[in-house]
Amino acid sequence: MFAALVILGAIAGSALASPNVSPVGYNDLFKRISSGCSTSGPASCHNTTRETDLCCFEAPGGLLLQTQFWDTDPSTGPSNSWTIHGLWPDNCDGTFSENCDSSRDYTDIAGLLQDQGASDTLSFMQEYWVDINGQNEQFWEHEWSTHGTCYSTLKPSCLPSGSPKGAEAVAFFETVVKLFKTLPTYDFLSQAGITPSTSKTYSLTTLTNALKDATGVTPALNCDGSNLNEIEWYFNVKGSLIDGEFVAIDAPSKGSCKSSGIKYPPKSGGSSSTTTSPGSSPTGVSTLTYPYEG
Repeated sequence: MFAALVILGAIAGSALASPNVSPVGYNDLFKRISSGCSTSGPASCHNTTRETDLCCFEAPGGLLLQTQFWDTDPSTGPSNSWTIHGLWPDNCDGTFSENCDSSRDYTDIAGLLQDQGASDTLSFMQEYWVDINGQNEQFWEHEWSTHGTCYSTLKPSCLPSGSPKGAEAVAFFETVVKLFKTLPTYDFLSQAGITPSTSKTYSLTTLTNALKDATGVTPALNCDGSNLNEIEWYFNVKGSLIDGEFVAIDAPSKGSCKSSGIKYPPKSGGSSSTTTSPGSSPTGVSTLTYPYEG
């Protein structure tokens, strides 16, 4: 059992403490599809009896990782924001499945989002969910086919009757974006006086304490050598991934960063110079040691 269980609202509340982040109501942002599922039951990985309705209970992949990149050379995204890597459904014991349904390996994710009325989400993704080599479409296709197809609550049979083909993928990208907006990692660190630097180093305890102070939970931090470059925020979910209640939890492991000498370098050579925080409204956008997963 994990040490901390904190409702997503606590994270959103912490995010709103930053002057750069405007209110983002999770349930207000998704109006197109309703799962029809209750959120009054147990969170994923916390059931005491066998759950049979896997359209309304995420299993077996009920340990969710919202992963973010800090890419610096070359850099991606705004200079004052981490970027989206994905949302991965690990099994409750830390194992995981990938590429669960090749018949739903959709291509042209941008077109799918546009055709189903999610142009606002696409615009946000084009700034905050970007590939280090500029191959955004391939990156999005990979994250959907590798991880998105493994969610039990996103099976086509779980969607409302008459839903268009690919609606579950649209719901996936909508959910990832909305969850990311509640997790402005850059702002959480900045509030504690931790900003990118070419000379400063930090201990793992300093970094994780700052993030826990902001959110109530401890994420996992990954490093490339001594450079901080990825964070994993962990959740369970009550109900469906489409419109369920996310429950933030402590990371079950500390990630790959060493205990001291961690660098948080500034971005250089970035493709974007905007200073918009992920929780605010960019132009055109309305308003948590496992094997590596890509």
